[in-house]
Amino acid sequence: MAISHRGFTITRVPMLADNYAWLVAHGGASAFVDPADAAAAIGAVEDAGGRLDWVLLTHHHDDHIAGAVALAARFGALIAGNAADAARLPKLDVALAPGQTIDLGGAAVRMIATPGHTVGHVTYVFGDAAAACGDTLFSLGCGRMFEGTPAQFHASLQALAALDPETLMLCGHEYTLSNARFGRHVDPDNAALAARAAEVERLRAAGAPTLPVRLADELVANPFLRAASAEEFARLRAAKDRF
Repeated sequence: MAISHRGFTITRVPMLADNYAWLVAHGGASAFVDPADAAAAIGAVEDAGGRLDWVLLTHHHDDHIAGAVALAARFGALIAGNAADAARLPKLDVALAPGQTIDLGGAAVRMIATPGHTVGHVTYVFGDAAAACGDTLFSLGCGRMFEGTPAQFHASLQALAALDPETLMLCGHEYTLSNARFGRHVDPDNAALAARAAEVERLRAAGAPTLPVRLADELVANPFLRAASAEEFARLRAAKDRF
């Protein structure tokens, strides 16, 4: 089901066991973020009208890029990603540096660096409407720190926290239920977190997704976004890894 927000149309596309890819349209053009499964991605684009201009990659892990080449070839789309990580991505038609933009139907899509999960991880910010953040930010959580440092990851989360609070966060996985349990464990007195956790329980019991989520809701409930320092983030991340 497509969501309209601030001039953009956003479609969540389930893939693999618990991945989400995202189809974002504006002004007649569209971009597909992190196609892990080519068949599912092609079907979603065809259902949306059959036009695709961009394939956007957040990081090099196979569960985010495996379908990119076939998807782009099917629709004649351009593949874009982080120039600094190009050696680990499918061949890029457009290699972007942090802060650079592409055009999506007259709207700017800005790539920002969000290292931590991987050192080359990036996020795509669609105007003031949405941010495709891959595995940097999950609802009530964040990705594992496979390659980056706590300082890098904390800075990346702070960069996301500085976006417009009404930004819809387009996260890469449906991990919210397990994240809520950890969040309640480390922040039991947070009323906003308790309310979000209860909402997530209801949604998942009904088989419904928990994403996208407003940044404003994450700012008050997500313990990783609320970490005041890289040291606090590192303690939380290590605790989550053991949880």
